[in-house]
Amino acid sequence: MSQIVQDFTVTVPEWRPHVTPVDLDTATPQQLDALQVTPSNRKISDYVLVLAHDPETLKHRSPLFNAIMYNRGGLSRAEREMGAVAASVVNRCIYCAAVHAERYNQLAKDETAITKVFADSTAADLEPRLKAILDFAMKLSQSPPAATAADMADLKKAGLDEEEILDLILSSSLFGWANRLMHTLGEPVAP
Repeated sequence: MSQIVQDFTVTVPEWRPHVTPVDLDTATPQQLDALQVTPSNRKISDYVLVLAHDPETLKHRSPLFNAIMYNRGGLSRAEREMGAVAASVVNRCIYCAAVHAERYNQLAKDETAITKVFADSTAADLEPRLKAILDFAMKLSQSPPAATAADMADLKKAGLDEEEILDLILSSSLFGWANRLMHTLGEPVAP
């Protein structure tokens, strides 16, 4: 039996669902239609195949995910990934933290920031813009009402414009939801 992964890592663990994923060979037309839009350019994951049990919701979820995480303009892709990592650290979602830490490292071409975040969480010593992004995303993930106008001012002081701040709010919030689904529907296990 595989052991549940409990520590943050950039090595993406296997995610083992508690619910049997939809089998593409026996999927309904509605499920197949909902699966036409995948969350990334990778193969359809077991997570998405579990979500396909509710095709109407999945049909809306995947385009929303893509629009938040992959749209052009606004916050950089790497910084959106940092928002996802921050939310996943707060929510202790080992799987999502690993996936999005790996993507951040690839996009930023630097592993230092993620190493610091995984080691020191909110005390991570990062360059000012990235630190402001991390702090805001973590605060928003811990308790949305705790994110105040002063936090928004800190983001602006760090160089973020309103469109970038909106992207950060959306990416962090998206992962507050995704993390809870991941926890409920399965668990990360060592391969």
